[in-house]
Amino acid sequence: MMHIHLVFVTKYRRHVFTRAILDDLRQILDRVCTDFEAELVEFDGEDDHVHLLVNYPPKVAVSCLVNSLKGASSRVIRKKNYPSIRQKL
Repeated sequence: MMHIHLVFVTKYRRHVFTRAILDDLRQILDRVCTDFEAELVEFDGEDDHVHLLVNYPPKVAVSCLVNSLKGASSRVIRKKNYPSIRQKL
C-alpha cells in the first residue's frame, strides 16, 4: 500500500463547509476509496478545506483517484442543495 495526503480547498477558499456537510463528505469519500480498493485512514476539515490521508494500492493512478474523489463529492454535495453552498458559491 502507498500513502497520500490530500488537501481539497473550496472555490475561492470560501467558507462553506458546515459540520453536516463534512460528515456527508466523509461518507462519500470513503465510498469512492472503497471502489478503488483504497482506504480512507483519516479525514478532517474546516470551513474552507478538507484533509484526507489515503492508503491506496500501487496499481491505482493517483490522478484517477483524485479525479473521482473530487468529482463524486462535488456532484453529491451540490445535489443535496445545502444553503451555505448555494449562497456563497
